[in-house]
Amino acid sequence: MRNAMSVDVEDWFQVGAFETVIAREDWPRLESRVEANTDRVLALFAETNTTATFFTLGWVAERAPGLIRRIAEAGHEVASHGWDHQRVFTFTPDQFRADVARARTALEDAGGVAVTGYRAPSFSIDARTPWAHAVLAETGHRYSSSVAPVRHDHYGWPDAPPHPFRPLAGSDLIEWPITTARVLGRQVPAGGGFFRLLPGAITERAVAQANAGEGRPAMFYFHPWEIDAGQPRVAGAPMRSRVRHYARLGAMEGKLRRLLRRHRWGRADAIVAAEAQRA
Repeated sequence: MRNAMSVDVEDWFQVGAFETVIAREDWPRLESRVEANTDRVLALFAETNTTATFFTLGWVAERAPGLIRRIAEAGHEVASHGWDHQRVFTFTPDQFRADVARARTALEDAGGVAVTGYRAPSFSIDARTPWAHAVLAETGHRYSSSVAPVRHDHYGWPDAPPHPFRPLAGSDLIEWPITTARVLGRQVPAGGGFFRLLPGAITERAVAQANAGEGRPAMFYFHPWEIDAGQPRVAGAPMRSRVRHYARLGAMEGKLRRLLRRHRWGRADAIVAAEAQRA
């Protein structure tokens, strides 16, 4: 079974863990590493014959249009991660509509391809944003992967279905939550920081459970900054944030390579088309 491999393209200073200590107005003055890191991801995918979906900030596309073209030319899907990583529940519906429209325009202009997929920054579509999926449908998105069916201090919608579903009656829009794993009685995301910090076997079991146990593809995700052990350190960030962000960065690329070789991976847009028949 082919699973969805996804990459959330954002720079090291744009993450939710640092939003209280790094101001958005300071971003242009900070060292940008997203282009080099994403090129490393592209090389890794080429090495392992992997195609993937790159949920990318419009802010990045505006400043590095060549990167977006390289993603598209390598056969990967260019999808939206919003404009500048502002969480959906901080918007009004009109503000959200403007944000996704601005991001989509920047991505399509840079990549020369249509953008139909969306992932909310920090998986911030949840019970507080009952209007968000309607806005995505109105703005021409075909699917979203913005829900984390877990309990977490930064995000989560624990009551959401753990598999692709239709959030709107009478709409073709599909929501595909990230795949989770059960650890010590708790559901946690099977990608990102949890993949870095926990034994790889936990994610392997989660993918196998989705494939064999449920007969569905898994949705895995990570960030380009997670393979960059040399990135700057943010001393003023809370201890929990620093641990989550920096722990085991040096181990990430090797773990990814093993995961990529043990399963079949593809673009989310291609897989979601098949899953839409079951949702």
